[in-house]
Amino acid sequence: MSASAGVLMYRRGEEGIEVLLVHPGGPFWRRKDDGAWSVPKGLIEPGEDPDVAARREFEEEIGTPAAGDLLRLGTVRQSGGKVVEAFALEGDADAIGISGGGTVEVEWPRGSGRILSFPEVDRAAWLTLPQARVKMLASQRPFLDRLEAHLRA
Repeated sequence: MSASAGVLMYRRGEEGIEVLLVHPGGPFWRRKDDGAWSVPKGLIEPGEDPDVAARREFEEEIGTPAAGDLLRLGTVRQSGGKVVEAFALEGDADAIGISGGGTVEVEWPRGSGRILSFPEVDRAAWLTLPQARVKMLASQRPFLDRLEAHLRA
């Protein structure tokens, strides 16, 4: 089973803690919003440390290095079985100017035999914790709880 790692960047805004999430690109996700957003993440290469993969993937998808001390938020298992490890990092990356990471190739429409390329990520946004709980994939919401518990401690 493949594993991914990502960085959950957070900042302190006027309405409290905000986190930077990304929305997946491609036709399957085009009309999905609530429950579709994610931590910027990607595959951990063989022999690669998860924190190194998390920083690499954040920079690829957001276009800004994830510099600074990372706080390990642990792992979750997504509904498809993929394990995701996340790290929190305080920062203030530009959500508007995201690079979008690489592209993914998908057969679209399914069964058509046509392979099309789409950006991995089509947009990013800073969301308050209550907003993020609605927008984020349900399987990744424990990362928000763990971040909030750490910030309260």
